[in-house]
Amino acid sequence: MKSVSSVSLRSCNRFKYPQPFKMSDYPPTGLSKGVKELPEWIQKGCGNEEYYCEEKGATFLGAADKMPDELPDLSEHNNFLTDVLKKQPELYKNLKDKKTKLGVTLGHCIKTGIDNKGHPMIKTVGLVAGDEESYELFAELFEPVISARHGGYPKDAVHPTDLDVSKLTDTKIDPTGKYVLTSRCRTGRSVKGFKLPPVTDFEERRKLEALVVKGLLSMEGDLKGDYFPLHGSQSYAPKPNGMSLEKEEELRTAGNLFQEPDSTLLLSSGCGRHWPDARGIFHNEASNLFVWVNEEDQMRIVSMEKGDDIKRIITRFANATTQIQKVLKAEGADFMHSEHLGWILTCPSNLGTGLRAGCMVKVPLFSARPDFKAVCAKMGLQTRGTAGVDSASTGGTWDISNADRLGKSEVQLVNIFIEGVAQIIRWEQALEAGENIDEAVAKAGLPAKF
Repeated sequence: MKSVSSVSLRSCNRFKYPQPFKMSDYPPTGLSKGVKELPEWIQKGCGNEEYYCEEKGATFLGAADKMPDELPDLSEHNNFLTDVLKKQPELYKNLKDKKTKLGVTLGHCIKTGIDNKGHPMIKTVGLVAGDEESYELFAELFEPVISARHGGYPKDAVHPTDLDVSKLTDTKIDPTGKYVLTSRCRTGRSVKGFKLPPVTDFEERRKLEALVVKGLLSMEGDLKGDYFPLHGSQSYAPKPNGMSLEKEEELRTAGNLFQEPDSTLLLSSGCGRHWPDARGIFHNEASNLFVWVNEEDQMRIVSMEKGDDIKRIITRFANATTQIQKVLKAEGADFMHSEHLGWILTCPSNLGTGLRAGCMVKVPLFSARPDFKAVCAKMGLQTRGTAGVDSASTGGTWDISNADRLGKSEVQLVNIFIEGVAQIIRWEQALEAGENIDEAVAKAGLPAKF
């Protein structure tokens, strides 16, 4: 039987991609024109080398021949990685000289958490995987970080996977159509035999793009669409300089396309290297299915639409992942998946389902309660402002989604989301009617049947 990597990589060679005209002005030996217009501290993470920027305190190097013998001072660090390293400093020496079959070191995985001491609004993980084997070879470090990030996940736990949409609850989130503005479901997928974005090299990223795009362009019916590389990418022959600036701006303005790597978390992780080469977005003709290619994850899949029809959104999402996987298998590849960790993705925070089912919902009265976020957390929900994880609400509108990723199946998490947001809307209606909801709110928790 042929290996996954040999079959998938060879099959991708059938996709011809143009070579840059001046390699000094394009990765891997230079920087792209668009990157040269960005601040220097971002440019330093978009070439071929590891991110090194004294201005941003990014000075830890993770390559096997560059890792220091001792860890730097971690006393002011506050992330899940450094919490573990402070308690078990011997882990660094125990794992420092190990390397996965694809060449990933411990340093590659921990660099972002060493370079970035913490975040003012959220507790970051500080740890990424460079390939599928990273989670096994460096398990002494990954397992306690995963357990802490996911609220206690045992080393011998088995993660359930279930995308059977027929098992979704029939509860209507917003029967009146007054409260939910938009709904979406997103997850990630990675392809076996390839390194993950923090460590992948220039040619490998292009081969992965070709393989994934082949799967995306095979989709038909309401999933049929086209692929648009980032503006300036020279990796995809049908669009040799990527999408137009106008198309890119249109997608970004609508919140459907990722930014350049303007965060030291991403730059230190290695996800900015060779930007923008072999990155892009697929979307269907109705613009309610989007697939990001080669950003933080190899694939980030988003299904969305106005209103609260989460069943239709999940069905579209499930059909898309099934079709992509079918093409991958025909090419000798498949998604990364583990019985213990579920779908394998770059950041441990997204392991398991990698799924975030959420909606923009306007609940100004209920969200004005001082215990709003705490009550949502008891119900298995996470709240974000209208512009993301550390932003504020606008006019009582919040982005509410499932909080968990690991340890519960896709169906369980979506049902928790549906039942939870439906209850929040009922409380909002009660407050509009002048009713007291304190007794009911005090009993809030996860739905008993899920």
